[in-house]
Amino acid sequence: MGEKIISIEDLGKSFGDHEVLRKIDFSVEKGEVICILGPSGSGKSTLLRCINRLEHQTSGKIIYHGTPVKDGQREVNEFRSKVGMVFQSFNLFNNMTVLKNCMAGTRKVLHISKEEAFDRAITHLKAVGMAPFINAYPSQLSGGQKQRVAIARALCMNPEVLLFDEPTSALDPEMVGEVLNVMKELAKTGLTMIIVTHEMGFARDVSTRTIFMDKGYIVEDDAPSRLFTNPKNPRTREFLSRFIEG
Repeated sequence: MGEKIISIEDLGKSFGDHEVLRKIDFSVEKGEVICILGPSGSGKSTLLRCINRLEHQTSGKIIYHGTPVKDGQREVNEFRSKVGMVFQSFNLFNNMTVLKNCMAGTRKVLHISKEEAFDRAITHLKAVGMAPFINAYPSQLSGGQKQRVAIARALCMNPEVLLFDEPTSALDPEMVGEVLNVMKELAKTGLTMIIVTHEMGFARDVSTRTIFMDKGYIVEDDAPSRLFTNPKNPRTREFLSRFIEG
């Protein structure tokens, strides 16, 4: 067993009478790359938003290094500085250059010096191939470029865990590969990642664990080598049937 970073215990989430997450239990160990699959409306993105405290769960606990995450804004901000998130819609500041987008969080949240914030930004922008665009604004970038900047911005916070909420779903097909390649390289560094994705080939090849969700439940949680070749649950098999046959 490795070092447990996050534990989700009996997590539930409802919006009014609509139950979106039901009795979710799983833990995340250091260095794991967990891909979460499932049909639209299965609760995948809501689960990620609960983990990052963008949504408050209706029941259950989110535990970070053995301590339940509290609801106070200060505690939530501190938690988010360690558990970052990359959104499908990029969420860049349109009035800031690429460089300033990557420096803003470290300056405001981590209170590091301007020089260190600059160095971190350049380092991570180089890593995702976006260093030549430091003076560009988001409106001047393609979708794939925006998402690579968003990944660099998240990395500037030195997160212990990085969450990805369908990071390629808003991209044109030809731009998907450039973002997935960046994520593949990140996985090789040992960064702990939880990724909600519809990219089955990526999940099979890159994840160390694959979770399949349906109707708010975790239906199956296994190594990709088993889940993609011999899923135990009929619903998982049905969902993956076209991919498996292909």
